[in-house]
Amino acid sequence: MNTLDTKDRQLLNLLYSNARLPLKTIAARVGLARSSVRERVARLESSGVIRGYRAEVDWPDGGVQAYLSLRLKQTPATALVRRLRERPELRGCCSIGGDIDLILCAKAESLGALNELRDWLAQQAEVASVTTSVVLHEEFQR
Repeated sequence: MNTLDTKDRQLLNLLYSNARLPLKTIAARVGLARSSVRERVARLESSGVIRGYRAEVDWPDGGVQAYLSLRLKQTPATALVRRLRERPELRGCCSIGGDIDLILCAKAESLGALNELRDWLAQQAEVASVTTSVVLHEEFQR
């Protein structure tokens, strides 16, 4: 998909804020018929702009959130990224420029579980070093 128009952007912002909004509500807010919204959502999904829907869970026991900075022995590390994607405690992975190659956002059940993840990361052949920064308080999230 090459371009998004204003209605597509409005629709995406609404879905990003609440992916469970009914089509009827979205249609009213963006000023389109429900059938038009359904078609736009289908087009955005098939083109890969909408890659999926997920549940954001705030576990009752809280858990531990951290950012893990990885230095790699060599880039790119496609096989490593595939393995990272399979770890449910990893919420995100960004390749960045500079001394650090990857930044991972993790949420683990406990410090022990976070430490197990860190140990697993350090054992990966592509990883030269891991630095962990535990989140003390999340000021806001979008």
